[in-house]
Amino acid sequence: MSRWFSPNPDKAWVEKWFLIYSPLWMASMAMMMFTGWDKSFGDTALLWHGILTALPAILVPMLVARRYEQCDWRDSYWLKANLYMVVFGFFGNYFGSEYFFDVLGMVYNYPNATTNLDSAMVGSGEQPVPLIMYFYTHAYFITYHATANIVLRRIRTSGVPGMALLFPVVIFAVGYFWAWMETKAMANPMMASSFYYKDIPRMLAYGSVIYATYFIASFPIYYFIDEQRERRWTLLQVVAGGLSASMLTFYLLDIAAHWVGQL
Repeated sequence: MSRWFSPNPDKAWVEKWFLIYSPLWMASMAMMMFTGWDKSFGDTALLWHGILTALPAILVPMLVARRYEQCDWRDSYWLKANLYMVVFGFFGNYFGSEYFFDVLGMVYNYPNATTNLDSAMVGSGEQPVPLIMYFYTHAYFITYHATANIVLRRIRTSGVPGMALLFPVVIFAVGYFWAWMETKAMANPMMASSFYYKDIPRMLAYGSVIYATYFIASFPIYYFIDEQRERRWTLLQVVAGGLSASMLTFYLLDIAAHWVGQL
């Protein structure tokens, strides 16, 4: 039977919450842009904004899980989904940001964000990664992966012959969509002094394809976490999945760097 949401009810209600949560974090980021908080907030205020933007993805499922779940909290999907995103999002910021700086021409300029965390061994080291980006990434990636799950599930369960062949195509299409949308939304005149790309037309045209490699690596792994109630993943498997997606992304980014050079 064709379906949008998982046959595992524990997973289905969490995915629905992630969809409801998505416009909330988008509104939080829009408020940051329209008010100029990215320029006026100090380091502590910026950190709190990042934490409060990401926190509902964890806190709300944790508080209401007992109404929907019949398993131990350590075996709950909301915990596994967030754990996976912490692992993969950490890679994306700690290592992946260096690629965006040096190859794709991304520039962060948050002088008030003095708490930074980035790789000492990868990249030129000319730009730091503000810690707030880890929290924002968590919110973004929750939405990207939840929507990918829903679309991929619809394709896989449609029962139409040959639809399985569309699975990798849809993975790329959804990944490219979110990569392009994030680039377009964030690199706008209201944030031009804090966040921009040196060549935004080329970034939108080519860089978004390269950014989509994150999701080509991650979507297929994330999709299968607890997809069937009787085949639940352990927390160790979830961490291993996040690390596997991170390493695959590393390979894809490096291959892309050979292909595209510096945008």
